[in-house]
Amino acid sequence: MVPATRAASDDASRKTQGFTFESGQVVQEFGWDEDTDEDLRSAVQEATGNELVDEYYDDVADAAIVWWRADDGDVTDLTDQLVDAQTVLDDGAHVWLLTPKPGRPGHVAPSDVAEAATTAGLHATSTLSVAPDWSATKLDTSGRGR
Repeated sequence: MVPATRAASDDASRKTQGFTFESGQVVQEFGWDEDTDEDLRSAVQEATGNELVDEYYDDVADAAIVWWRADDGDVTDLTDQLVDAQTVLDDGAHVWLLTPKPGRPGHVAPSDVAEAATTAGLHATSTLSVAPDWSATKLDTSGRGR
């Protein structure tokens, strides 16, 4: 039998495996709402050992997660949000854009994600299924202009 704390830790590790969050990291969160996946949020907090910090955090963050739905705005609004998400990120840090999966309310077209990311100075490197209703797209700054 696996102790409850170890089982919870293993479950959190599986849910955040693709994110590669590490203990001690500070993750800034944008776009939280009642429809965000609380299990995923808890798993990120478990993986880092820290509470998620909100969009008003003004110290250095190691990563950002942005929850975005189609009704949050157009491509320009998403671009603005992605620029804001980079404001306090450490060099080489990643932005993770979480959007509803295809067929779910609020799904965002991949072309809109690509356009907003490019305009914000980012590019998508991978997309993961991270929760029953949410996908995460890793947006990176490294490698641009090479």
